[in-house]
Amino acid sequence: MQEVKSAAISPEVLKSAYDYQEYRDKIDELLADNKTTGENHSEAMIHYTTMNVHRMKRLDKQITLNEELRERLQKVEREMVWLVLTEAWCGDAAQIIPLLEKMAEASGKITLKFILRDENLEIMDQFLTHGSSRSIPKLICLDGETLEVLGDWGPRPEEAQDVFNGARNIPNIASQEVAERLHKWYATNKTKSAQEELLTLLDEWE
Repeated sequence: MQEVKSAAISPEVLKSAYDYQEYRDKIDELLADNKTTGENHSEAMIHYTTMNVHRMKRLDKQITLNEELRERLQKVEREMVWLVLTEAWCGDAAQIIPLLEKMAEASGKITLKFILRDENLEIMDQFLTHGSSRSIPKLICLDGETLEVLGDWGPRPEEAQDVFNGARNIPNIASQEVAERLHKWYATNKTKSAQEELLTLLDEWE
């Protein structure tokens, strides 16, 4: 299975992937044309994308890495590529991606790249959540030289997943309320849980 995953992510894929600023610029360009990523350019999807731009701008300014994580990142010796499957309309992605950028900046050994899920389903389907869900964002950690898959993470911290599952199990709850509860958790948590989980994974991936 590991060999299949490695084969799915070629140097060509990485060459065509976006860095953080390119990804943000792409979203802005699409919104200027009243579009988002993917094929669904409905009013709702444009609304989600616009909200996500605001979220990312806010998080770019607000995220502070905890001291333990920052120190660990500065000690990373292995060159890694963090490839993230994402879409502009995905609320979880907007909450997580700015943190990944801060971590890559703090390390200097991590190259962060983004590809769109719906344009790369052959890769997405190697990293399904619970074996069936194309949930994003999905972070795939690759060895910087061999592109061997070292591990993956996502689409959200375990605590956030518990909030999501709990809300979804409430009878007759609207999907909008589920999303609101989830984003309220993100606002309160301030990336603390994601930082803790990714700190643990750094030891495994190195």
